[in-house]
Amino acid sequence: MADSIQDEINKEVAAHKILIYGKGTKQMPMCGFTRETIQFFDKYGYPFELIDVLSQPSKREALAKMTNWPTLPKVFIDGQFYGDTDVLDPMAAKGEIEPLLKKAFGK
Repeated sequence: MADSIQDEINKEVAAHKILIYGKGTKQMPMCGFTRETIQFFDKYGYPFELIDVLSQPSKREALAKMTNWPTLPKVFIDGQFYGDTDVLDPMAAKGEIEPLLKKAFGK
């Protein structure tokens, strides 16, 4: 079972240049941190996907083990895990996000 969840996560991460595992949907985030992360990426104008793992405890557990990051949201950019806005905000302040996104999207 755990392997199939890991395979599913790997496929999801590979399928999206920016992927957020969070609580709720883009239209209805179910926590302030997920909302904050959506707003963060909305500023850049690149497409991103949000996968709601609120009702998927086994996937949440697998993600926590995989990333060694206990909280949601969990952000992947171009297949690499970055954490959440606690990590992304300082990166943005240093000017590191825009080049990362341009590289991910081949621009």
